[in-house]
Order: sequence, then structure tokens, then C-alpha cells
Amino acid sequence: MKIKKISDYEWEISDSKIPINLFVNEKILEQIKKDDTLKQATNMAKLPGVLKVAVMPDAHQGYGACIGGVAGFDLEKGVISPGMVGFDINCGVRLLSTNISKKEFLSKRKEITHDIKRTIPSGLGRGGERYSKEIIKEVLEKGSEWALENKLATKKDLEKTEENGRMENADSKDVSDQAIARGLPQLGTLGAGNHFIDIQEVEEIYDEKTAKKFKLEKNKIAIMIHCGSRGLGHQVASDYIREIEEKYSAKKFPDRELGYAPIDSEIGKKYFSAMKCAVNFAFCNRQIIMHKIREILKKNFPNKKIDLVYDLAHNIAKIEEHKIPNKKKILVVRKGATRAFENQPVIIPGSMSTPSFVLVGTKNAEKISLASSAHGAGRAHSRTWAHKTLDEKQIKKILDKKDILLEGSPKATIEESEMSYKDIEEVIDVTEKAGISKKVAKLKPLAVVIG
Repeated sequence: MKIKKISDYEWEISDSKIPINLFVNEKILEQIKKDDTLKQATNMAKLPGVLKVAVMPDAHQGYGACIGGVAGFDLEKGVISPGMVGFDINCGVRLLSTNISKKEFLSKRKEITHDIKRTIPSGLGRGGERYSKEIIKEVLEKGSEWALENKLATKKDLEKTEENGRMENADSKDVSDQAIARGLPQLGTLGAGNHFIDIQEVEEIYDEKTAKKFKLEKNKIAIMIHCGSRGLGHQVASDYIREIEEKYSAKKFPDRELGYAPIDSEIGKKYFSAMKCAVNFAFCNRQIIMHKIREILKKNFPNKKIDLVYDLAHNIAKIEEHKIPNKKKILVVRKGATRAFENQPVIIPGSMSTPSFVLVGTKNAEKISLASSAHGAGRAHSRTWAHKTLDEKQIKKILDKKDILLEGSPKATIEESEMSYKDIEEVIDVTEKAGISKKVAKLKPLAVVIG
């Protein structure tokens, strides 16, 4: 594999079907050489109709495609791959700003954090209120618009959500009964793994003008919600991975996990529709969680302002206009990557005991990375490694030393500690110096709810 250095923060794999842009420094490059990240990126570049592939600074090995991988496909000649989008369709992040001071929050931190944990079900398989099949089908097609109709959202919330909280042409008929059944009790729930709710202090402002626009104020509280489409999205991916493998021989795929169908084929269209349904479910899921958090905060701080900064998807396929080399519509797939159009908020969480960052998209990102940026710190070690190497007491000592209150299971505490992730400060540094996003604010965790 020939890797060519373009600058300290941009590299290129030049021996694939198309050049692959890597936005990493030397240290991160050495880290991702230890797993199959680069091999998976190269397999993405082998797919029919692919126009561009980029790898973000938080990259690591995933299912089929690498996490932190972005690809653009020609709509006529290209393909769509359920394995590339991933199982947690529209796993994404939503950020709320407030004018609640750190001091005010800390006076009620324990009660508020416990109330959030009690009100919003979290953990593997955990469900909440059980909705009817008919309501879930509505949510699949309407997304956050369903929440608006049911007084769980405002128009401003939808305006500050990617795709306005709804991908169009999502047909619930393309989602299996099994997937819908898994979603019945999971709307408004957090889930497990690295899904979390962080209550944070705006610790540092780098860009005063943009921070003001985003309503982020130093020493005030911000809340970050990270979750996706739960078991419903996982089932959608599983259903179509199996169906595509049966219809198109696995021998044709560069990797069996990267099975694909032509975008304009019957099965390609059905998967795209079903994926949009899962995307809509996830947008509505985060919206309902946000509504519940707003209610808790209003109960404790009745005269304070709570605003949505933005909501972004991390695992998604969507049609966008890009210059490749001429401006045209293409299918863009982001797998563990954040959309980063010019002037748009880019939200990048750290681990549960390290800072998170708010950035803003750049014009340069539209030129070099399909308007994409990092989506988090990115795993440095597997969950298996975490259980073999770490223990709960060791991690809780770190949290206590940093004065971070944790409400979470022992399993999640071990798997999602900062020791399992890349250095978030380094990932942000590379992201900014590569020119794909610009720093706006740094957020320090004060309380964490995790499955």
C-alpha cells in the first residue's frame, strides 16, 4: 500500500482505484495501520461508481467500512452498501445550549443527573413507553415532524436538525415487521455502548462571534445527547445485508461485509428507503430525549433558556451536491463522520472524562473531504481489550479526580473510558489544521449518563 504525504495533516493512498485522502498526523497514521482501517478504506475505493474516499482523524476499524470513512458515489453507476452505512443508522449527536451557570447546576447536579437517568431508559435492550405499530410507522416516515405534531418539538428544533429532522421518500413498507417490533418500546431511549448524555461546562471559547451565534457562553451549561436508531436500525441493516448477499453473490464483493447493490436497482432503492426510515426514527428519538431533558431543566431552573444548537447524523447515506470536479448530485455515505458544510455547527464528543468540542464547517472541507469532519475521539482499543486491561474502580478514580459524576453500568464504565479512545485534543488539532473544521468552543464534562 503506497501512502504519500501531502502535508503534515493530509496523506493519500495512491495505489487504489481512486486516490484516498487521509486526514491524520504521523502518530494517528501509525495507530490506524495496526488494524484494518486502511484496508477497509481501500475496499471502499474498489466499489463501482465511487468518485472519492476520505478518512477522518478519528478513524478506526469498523464493519465493512472503516469508522471515520466517507465516500461519494455516482448516482447512475454507483452502489449502496448497508454494511458501509453500518448497523447504528443515524447514530448522531445533539447539542443544547443554556444560560444556566456552572455554579447553579452543581448545586443540583446529583438530583438532575439521577432524574435524567431515571426518566430516559438506558442500557442494552432497555425500552421505555411502548408505542403502537401505527405510530412507529408514522415516525419512520415523518421523523421529528411527528414530535412537532405531538408537542414534543418546536419549529426551531427542526430547523436546527440535519435534514430538518426528516429524510423524504422514506416508506415504512420497506422496513420489516421484525425491525418495527424492535422499535416499539425504544422511542425516547438512550441505548447502550458509547451512547450517552453529557452535561458539560463551556470551558473555553476560541471563536467569540461564532460561539455567540451558536448561543454558547463561557462557564454556562451545555448538554450533549449521543444515540441513534436503536434495535430498529440494527435490524434494518441486518435484513438488507442478508438480502443483498443472497441476491448478489458475495464473491463479487471486495469484502463480504461490504456487500452492495446498484443505487437504482429495486433492492438498492428499498434499502435506501428503509435506511431513511431508520434515520427518521433516530432524529425523532433524540428529539424526544431532548424534550424530556428540557422538562427536567425547566423544573429545576424555570426562568432559564434552553436552546438547540444543532443535531447531526454520524452514520448516513444521502444525496448532496459536490464539485467532483463539476458540481453535481452524488450519493455521500458518512460512516462515523460528521457533515461539515461552511458555517454549519460540527459537534465532536470526547470520552466520558475528556472534553468535547464544537467546531464550524469550512469551505475547504467542501473541496477536500466531501464536506465531512471527525465525529469523536475514535477508539484506540477494542471493548475486549478494555475488559482485559481495565477495572471499574480504576476508571471511577479518574472520574472522581476530575469531579465528574457518573450514572452508568459497570460494563459501559469499563468499555467507554478515556483509555479506550484516541486523544481528543489531538484529533481536534488535526481536524482544524487539515482545514476541515475550525474550533469554536471546548466543553468540559460535569455529569455523564451512559448505558
